Parts: sequence; structure tokens; C-alpha cells
Amino acid sequence: MRTASRFLIVIIFLGVALGGIFGYKFYQFGQMQEQMSQPQPPTLISATKARTERWTPAIKAVGSIKAVNGIEVANEVPGVIESINFESGDTVKQGDVLIRLNAAIDEAALRTRRAEAQLAKQEFERVSDLLPKRAVSQSQYDEAKANLDAAISRVSEAEARLGKKIIRAPFDGTLGIRMVDQGEYIPTGTPIVEINMLNPIYVDYTLSEKNLPNVATGYPVVATVAAVPEQTFEGEVSAINTSVNPETRTVRIRATLDNPESQLRPGMFATIQTRQPKDNEVVTVPRTAISYNTYGDFVFVVEQNDNGDLVVNRRTITTGETRDARVAVLSGLKAGETVVAKGLLRLRAGQKVEIQKDEQPQEASE
Repeated sequence: MRTASRFLIVIIFLGVALGGIFGYKFYQFGQMQEQMSQPQPPTLISATKARTERWTPAIKAVGSIKAVNGIEVANEVPGVIESINFESGDTVKQGDVLIRLNAAIDEAALRTRRAEAQLAKQEFERVSDLLPKRAVSQSQYDEAKANLDAAISRVSEAEARLGKKIIRAPFDGTLGIRMVDQGEYIPTGTPIVEINMLNPIYVDYTLSEKNLPNVATGYPVVATVAAVPEQTFEGEVSAINTSVNPETRTVRIRATLDNPESQLRPGMFATIQTRQPKDNEVVTVPRTAISYNTYGDFVFVVEQNDNGDLVVNRRTITTGETRDARVAVLSGLKAGETVVAKGLLRLRAGQKVEIQKDEQPQEASE
């Protein structure tokens, strides 16, 4: 009997405990339902208005920087370097001496040729004096004349060979790193130093054949490079290739850029915008106001619902060129419409919002 009483007491205690737990949980669930049934407060957003701007149409492309004149200086004749007259990185003028090769043998050969030419000249002068007196024949005169001409030619040949022992700058430019040393024997065609003309400078790029009607010689060009991303380099289209590549259906374009501080170097990767000589009106919004998606780009437009509350609605748009952190909207949005400027990930269509008081949207420009 005593065991049955204890068992009954335990059951009653457990029932009271479980009932209390279930009652408390039921009370919490009711509180949560009550909170969820209450309207959510509007989400604070930063907003801006789409505005109209005048942009010059531009065709964007990528290309490479190329020197107007750029070569590796090399020797035409072999020899031992006698003197080096430059340092790596020097700026030189056309005709400046870069290196001299040992020319002792060539100088001696030149003296020999000049002596032979002097002897041939004297012989020709004697024959010329005797010809009117008929003391020599016409054939002897012709032979002396030929010998003199040949001797003079051999002198010129020796002078030219000696001149090739001096390597000069072929044009004004900036030198690269020296690749030879004092006293080194260099065979024919040994690279000595790179020289490039850096101002002005070329940029070569390609455009699709469909863009050919929108580009012409003299059109303005703006280029940027990764080395100086905050700076733009201006120039103009200087040449358009006369044929289209049949494999890629692209045409090669060359533009000439101003490079007064030599910041652009041959081989650099460049982004180029070829602009047309006219302006267009475009609707623009900040780049942060657009969500880029594989199924289409969109913005959240701020509108009033039937109750007069501000809500956001998702609007699909077609985007165009990006310039100075603003994006051109080709379709789907009108100037003056208010859009969410940033923080799009926390929003959903139909959500109530409130524009931050310190960031009221600016009016669209006329």
C-alpha cells in the first residue's frame, strides 16, 4: 500500500511539472504570435534620384602601349668594346655616341686606302697633262681615270667600315638597361641597349567591325593604365587599319597619346575609350544603386502605396556605360524617380521604408 502511494505522488508531481512547462511554452508562443501580428517598423534607407546627364558616347576597349620608335640597338660589325658613353636610363638625342669598338685595324686600312687614292690621283693628273700632247693614248687616260675612281671608292668603303665601329643613337629617346660591358667582344647583332621614344606614344587596340562607322581618324581617345589608375591620358585616333581580321572580325586601331612625364611605357596594358564628337542625354544612377544579376540588373524604386506609405519595388533595368561611379540606364527608369542608393541586400519587394532625414534624395538635373 505504501509503495502505491509513493508511485501516485510521483505521477502527480510529474504531471504538475510537465503542465507548468507546457503552459509556459504556450504562453511564449502566444506572445510571439502577437508580436508577429504587429506591423513591422519601416526600414531606414539611403535614397537618391535618377538624373539626366550629358555624356559623350564612348566605345570601350583594351589594348597595349607601344613606342612611336622603339628598338634594341645592335652592332653591324663585330669588335671589342673600347668605351661606353652612356648610363642605363639616360635620355639621348639622335646621333649621340653610345659605344665605340676598337678600330685600330680599320684606321690603318683607311690610311692605306687614302695613300692609294693619292697615288692614283697623281697618276691621273700626269696622264691628263700628256693627253693633249698625244704623249699617251686615250686608253691609258681611261685606265688612269678608272684607277682613281676605284681608289676613291675604296676610301669611302674604309671610312664606312670605320664608322660602323661607333654606335650612335638612331633617334631621340630614353635608354633602357645596358646589356654589354667594357672590353667585351660582341659578335654582329648583339643587343646593346633598348631605346624608346616615349612622348608622344602609341596605344594599339581592336574594335569590332560593327563599331567601324562610329570611329574615325581624329576622334578623341582617353586611356588609363593600372600603374597610375587615378590618371587619364588623352590623345586621338591616328590610324585605322585598312582591313578587318577575318578570324576575329575586328579592326586594329592606333591612337597617339600625350606622355609628357613618361608615365606610359611600351608593353603596358591599357583601357581605352574612343569618344565621338557629340553629346547624348542619359539617365544615370550611382553604381551602388544597381544589383547586377545573371537574370537581369535591377534597382529598388521608392514609391507610395495606396495607404500613402513609402515602399520599395524591384524594377528591372538595362544598363550602359559606367563613368565616375555612375551608370547609364538605357531603359526601365526615368529621370526624377527615387531609388535606393545602397544596402539592397536587406530589402524585399513591397517592404515599407523610411528615407534617412540627413540623406534626402537630390532632385534630378534638368
